[in-house]
Amino acid sequence: MSFTAYMLDVISDTIYPARITIENGIFKEVTPITISEQDLVNIDVHGLIIPGFIDSHIHVESSMVSPAQFAKIAVRHGTTAVVTDPHEIANVLGIEGIEAMIENAKQVPFNFYFTAPSCVPATAFETSGAVLDSSDIEYLLKKDEIVALGEMMNFPGVINGDEEVHRKLDLARKYGKPIDGHAPLVTRGDLDKYLAGGISTDHECSNVLEALEKKIKGMKIMVRDGSSAMDMEGLFDIEEGSQSLDFSGPMGLLFRDIFERKIYSPLFDFIVSDDKHPNDLLKGHLNLSIKKAVDLGINLLKAINMVTINPAQHYHLNCGVIVPGAQADFVVVDSIYDLNVLETYIGGECVFDGENVLFDVPEFESKNTVNANKKTASDFDIHYDGDECEVNVIECFDGDLLTKKTTARLYVKDGIVQPDIFQDVLKIAVVERYGGNTVANAFIKGFGLKKGAIASSVAHDSHNIIVVGYNSQMMADAVNQVIDDKGGISVVSEDFADSLPLPIAGLMSNEDVYDVAKKLGILHKMVEALGCKIEAPFMTMAFMALLVIPSIKISDKGLFDGENFEFMDVIIK
Repeated sequence: MSFTAYMLDVISDTIYPARITIENGIFKEVTPITISEQDLVNIDVHGLIIPGFIDSHIHVESSMVSPAQFAKIAVRHGTTAVVTDPHEIANVLGIEGIEAMIENAKQVPFNFYFTAPSCVPATAFETSGAVLDSSDIEYLLKKDEIVALGEMMNFPGVINGDEEVHRKLDLARKYGKPIDGHAPLVTRGDLDKYLAGGISTDHECSNVLEALEKKIKGMKIMVRDGSSAMDMEGLFDIEEGSQSLDFSGPMGLLFRDIFERKIYSPLFDFIVSDDKHPNDLLKGHLNLSIKKAVDLGINLLKAINMVTINPAQHYHLNCGVIVPGAQADFVVVDSIYDLNVLETYIGGECVFDGENVLFDVPEFESKNTVNANKKTASDFDIHYDGDECEVNVIECFDGDLLTKKTTARLYVKDGIVQPDIFQDVLKIAVVERYGGNTVANAFIKGFGLKKGAIASSVAHDSHNIIVVGYNSQMMADAVNQVIDDKGGISVVSEDFADSLPLPIAGLMSNEDVYDVAKKLGILHKMVEALGCKIEAPFMTMAFMALLVIPSIKISDKGLFDGENFEFMDVIIK
């Protein structure tokens, strides 16, 4: 295969016409050519050739479809590769689940690069379906499909010298694999100890100062543009973001000098999704993130580098650049500015022709992973002997994984603490789904539900069943629907009820993204009708069980203080 085209060279950040030859899926020749004005009409490819996009940190399970179905929608948006951490399915099914993901991914023409999940479970304060110890990690790191150690969420374990945690870090270094990080709000001395473990990236920066300290100390900064966590605005709006920062202390003086001299252009390395819902994937993927970055003031070519050559070099991938010897993954776009995808090629073969995806998708074989008894209303009651009480409350925010610890005074009726819609204080619970059948109850603020309940078996990272509601009976009904569906999402109220089954580990469907997104859209409208104003309510709810992100969360074992890494009482005594 040989043709002439205008191409983007991401090494020199230039665009020029070239003759390109592809053999056996590899670029064999990429030769700049000189053409006259009258020869323009003879260019073989009408459009611009750019390297295929690489999402360097994503959990494919968050798309709610199988890897093969994810590939089918991703190529429409010019994505040709992902570095995916399968720790969601690993928490449910362990190595069996990871290998099933790899096998499904191999059956489609798309580049899935996997990382070995480092924290299964994420903490010792929750119940998961599996445990991956250092021997399991070594088994995974030997696989060709594994290109890195997945995000090290147990930052307290790294900082405090946990032996098993450090064995995993040592193994990654032994096999020459990069180590991904996860260190929200970790700073100064604690950050130094974290980085001493060889951790190279972070995707949890929520402000410019945090990103800058990590960058100065050697980390590569991932800018997250996901469905629930959208950090791009806060990180890229550097001028405004720096106004509220604390520049005290010796490090602060250095930061002030950097901001005043405007030498922060190399601050960011990658644009990533982390988690992407199916309804968002219908609209676009990294192609939209690039344009969003440009709107926020990032140089266009730098933004493209953040999803092509930068991740390829960091993870040692033979793609992300159009040079001889690299895999022939590229996209034809209408222009460098609009980035409308006309065609997508992987290994030199067209996989999307502008209208149709040119490959079939196999089914992901799955088994039931929801082993829980049906629940009753009384399982979701919190008891107190008195007329009213003060309680600790999780306060959540739209588009943010960070939560805030707050309190509320609630009335008690017949010995049961009551939620209060006027304070927007609802009930939240986590139901253990791996056979233990325990239930942990607490209160949450920020969802805005006026009645009914929502439940899901997607609850990061152990994926027990999480439920938010105003009424205990509705909460039981919502959880029971998830159990009946063998995993999924449900909405229940006095007026209507519906669900989205996710039978693959309680996380994914074999249906295509369009069908899943359509049903998810219906559920979103139902939740909105119940009073919820959160844009991605199910994803936001899922992260209320992620204990490693501050400051207050809930697991199947109880309400959790993420700052002190210990359980806390629901009722303040």
